Formats: sequence, C-alpha cells, structure tokens
Amino acid sequence: MSNNTLLETSIDPMIPQPFAVADIKEETHDTFTLILKPQNGQKELPFKPGQFNMLYVFGAGEVPISISGSPGEPQVTVHTIRSVGTVTKALRNLKAGDTVGLRGPFGSSWPVDKVKGKDVVIVTGGIGLAPLRPAIYEILRQRKQIGKFVLLYGARTPEDILYIDEIGKWRSQFDLQVRVTVDKADENWLGTVGVVTILIPKARFDPANTIAMICGPEIMMHFTVKELLQLGMKESDIFISMERNMKCAIGFCGHCQYGPNFICKDGAVFPYSHVKNLFRVREI
Repeated sequence: MSNNTLLETSIDPMIPQPFAVADIKEETHDTFTLILKPQNGQKELPFKPGQFNMLYVFGAGEVPISISGSPGEPQVTVHTIRSVGTVTKALRNLKAGDTVGLRGPFGSSWPVDKVKGKDVVIVTGGIGLAPLRPAIYEILRQRKQIGKFVLLYGARTPEDILYIDEIGKWRSQFDLQVRVTVDKADENWLGTVGVVTILIPKARFDPANTIAMICGPEIMMHFTVKELLQLGMKESDIFISMERNMKCAIGFCGHCQYGPNFICKDGAVFPYSHVKNLFRVREI
C-alpha cells in the first residue's frame, strides 16, 4: 500500500486545495509557525507523524513542508517553516485570512506504532525538531505504555531554540529526559555547549530495546547514528528523515530520487538499515 494518503483517496494529488491562514506565530528570527484551516468544506486533514504537505503561494510557487502539529488536532494544519527562499518568504508575509494552496499529506511516517514496551530516543538539530514534534505528541500520549523517553536537541544559539516554552514544559516532567545544547552560547546561557551528540552518553536508555528517531543536518545524523550503533542499537531500530528538494511530491518529476528510492514517495522517513549504503554518498 502506498505511503501517500491522498493517493489512496479520490482527491487528485496534483490539485492544491484552498486553506485559510488562521494564525502565524514567530518562533525565532528566521522561523515561524503557520496554522491553516481548510476552506473547501473539509472539516479536518488527518495525517501521520512525519508526513509533509506541499504549500502553494499564488504568484510565488510551491514548497514541501513537514507537518509539525498534533495528530490529535486534525482540524488545524500546522507547519513550522524557516524563511530561506522565495516561497517560504512569501509564506511568512501572509496574514490571517489569506489563502494558500495545499496538497497532501504525503510520505512515510515515524514508527510511533512500534514504541509500545520500548525506550524511545529522539535526537534532532535545528528545525529538525519540527518534523518530529507530531511524533513527540503521539509518543507522550502513549507515555504509560513505553519505557524511558529521551529527547536530545541541538540548536545553533539560544535564540534559535524552537518551541522554547514547550521544551520547558517537557523538561519539567520528571519521567522525561530532555536535554538541550547550543553550538554557540551567550552570557545568559547556563546549559550545555557543543554538538548534540555529546548529549548521548548522558542519556539513560537500553540500547537493545530502543527505537531511535533522528532528524537534522545529514552530518549530524551520520554521527548520531554512529554513536547509537556503538552503544549497541540495531540498524533496523534507527529511523532517519532524509528530507530532500521535492517538487511534485508524487514521484513524477524525479527531483528527489535517492538511489533506488524517491524521497517523496518512499520517505522521507526511512529505517537506517534501508539507506545506510547511500547515506554518505555525495550528489545522490
């Protein structure tokens, strides 16, 4: 069965559906959260943690953005976006009530259905926390059914930390291990300084009974996987997000081909065991 939700329905996956901007929240100096509601009579847009949508701004173009809201609140569609290009800058300039086109959801999902009875380790860097936030929500909903929960997050500076209030709430829960580090600190930062992998030895979990989910820059994911494997984790229990430059989201254009896979159709979430031979090959 296809991973793409829309391909299993009668909705044409190439035709954007109209969504209204309900709210825009500034997260950092270059990152914002866009909250959308459907306009075509549809009351909700169900999705799986890890899936993405194609967002279309009239006159600017289309861009793939991972969904960063709660699977338990499908009546709104949430995306956290870094403003780095023409389309994302146009998205940032939208106002409440404006209309955008949306295609999706597309892609594979984080293995939140496999965490029962296991420890869970999430390692992420920068805006990589956004695609993992739906998985975090879903895992916390199952908190009584899993073992240890570890969230390790790295940001460039304290000012670049996403969802800082939410992270504060997670850190305050006694049964969660939430650690944050920054690459470059200021005089007000009292936490850890360094790459996110330095947090792994401090985490408490059973490598033989753990599911790991990783999202961030490829170099960060490479060294995170290396650390987890050295601790004794199995390759098949490590999942990574290989987000690439996608244009059509359904494999027609071939823009996101990754060896024998198409990131948009077969990913973006993969077990490390499926892509390890390509993971460090440049220009793929």
